[in-house]
Amino acid sequence: MGGVSVVLLLLLLFESAVSADEAFVGVNIGTDISDMPNPTQVVALLKAQQIRNVRLYDTDQAMLLALANTGICVTVSVPNDQLLAIGQSNTTAANWVARNILTHVPATNITSIAVGSEVLTALPNAAPILVSALKFIQSALVDADLDSKIKVSTPHSSSIILDSFPPSQAFFNRSWDPVIVPLLKFLQSTGSPLMLNVYPYYDYMESNGVIPLDYALFRPLPPNKEAVDSNTLLHYTNVFDAVIDAAYFAMSYLNFTNIPIIVTESGWPSNSDSSEPDATLNNANVYNSNLIKHVLNNTGTPKHPGVAISTYIYELYNEDLRPGSISEKNWGLFDANGVPVYILQLTDSGPVLANDTTNQTYCVAKGSADAKMLQAALDWACGPGKVDCSPLSQGEPCYEPDTVAAHATYAFDAYYHQMAFAEGTCNFNGVATITTTNPSMESVFI
Repeated sequence: MGGVSVVLLLLLLFESAVSADEAFVGVNIGTDISDMPNPTQVVALLKAQQIRNVRLYDTDQAMLLALANTGICVTVSVPNDQLLAIGQSNTTAANWVARNILTHVPATNITSIAVGSEVLTALPNAAPILVSALKFIQSALVDADLDSKIKVSTPHSSSIILDSFPPSQAFFNRSWDPVIVPLLKFLQSTGSPLMLNVYPYYDYMESNGVIPLDYALFRPLPPNKEAVDSNTLLHYTNVFDAVIDAAYFAMSYLNFTNIPIIVTESGWPSNSDSSEPDATLNNANVYNSNLIKHVLNNTGTPKHPGVAISTYIYELYNEDLRPGSISEKNWGLFDANGVPVYILQLTDSGPVLANDTTNQTYCVAKGSADAKMLQAALDWACGPGKVDCSPLSQGEPCYEPDTVAAHATYAFDAYYHQMAFAEGTCNFNGVATITTTNPSMESVFI
């Protein structure tokens, strides 16, 4: 009985430690976009959608400044191309922290640092110095008395877990033990989470029909269709939970049982070619809507029910410049103008990403536009475009500020709205663009 009591106590301690905080849904912000919104616009979209957690793939200074005093929790990243230098030099790591962290906190609410990305699978030659990089970054945070506020970890591809179903038989690729074991010791000693990228889309695609689409999309399954772990008799209704529990079991196999998991990337592409027929708007909507509800309900997993699994959706914007297949460019929830790619089905699921901004877009003048072209477009809007521009006359409410850009924005937006936001009605020979920031509230010329 004594042994059983100890086990139960450890389980209770794990549950209370990991579920002390409510799960959150955040978003990844990639920047491989031909017409990348400026940081002010990005933050305006985050606020409009009540997104309180973001992950950046770098430490872009302008973005960190724009996030200052918003309260938004920010995960910043050490890019893979900086990893070797940081992992080989405590001084380089300290300088990185001084330059990218200390100059921004506490105004910018940096809560974690992701050191590298999928290093074991994407940059294996850097694997031997990965834990050193984590330790050097952590040491610099300790020196700055920030180690209790900012956690340090590194995101992994879920492919480092082998034999992932049934989850109870999962284990990490043993060839990585010289890295994984000291990494887990570091995470345990610092109270940091295991960061994991979980993509049921790829699991489904690579299963050659073994994984049903509904199982990948969190769609309800009849009991006889649920996957059952024959060792634990736990029932799995979706791929996401099975992968998370596989990671828990893989850690326990190495005698680590109290390290929480945070999902740093998960999502579903909304478009591709015939080689990826299930990358559709509807499937992306179903997956991300169900994922958000699953996370925010604090459902947990069959192994650890009720334990928060906070998750960052991949990603905020479609990235049209990403190399590779069409699907690689179509993981975003929004296009570069801040217009939703699809409307998430989030009734009664809280405020995060529940704001339908389809009809909350505006047409504004580009700050880089030629003044003569702006004036010509303004004249067209107020003439053949049939916009009522009388409020722009001297003494009228919209006369100030008396600039071509401000007057053009008024006329462009009025025309865009009177044309019911139709595609192509916010161009004006390239001097206008769409934004989700109301131009009557602040300056948005870009």
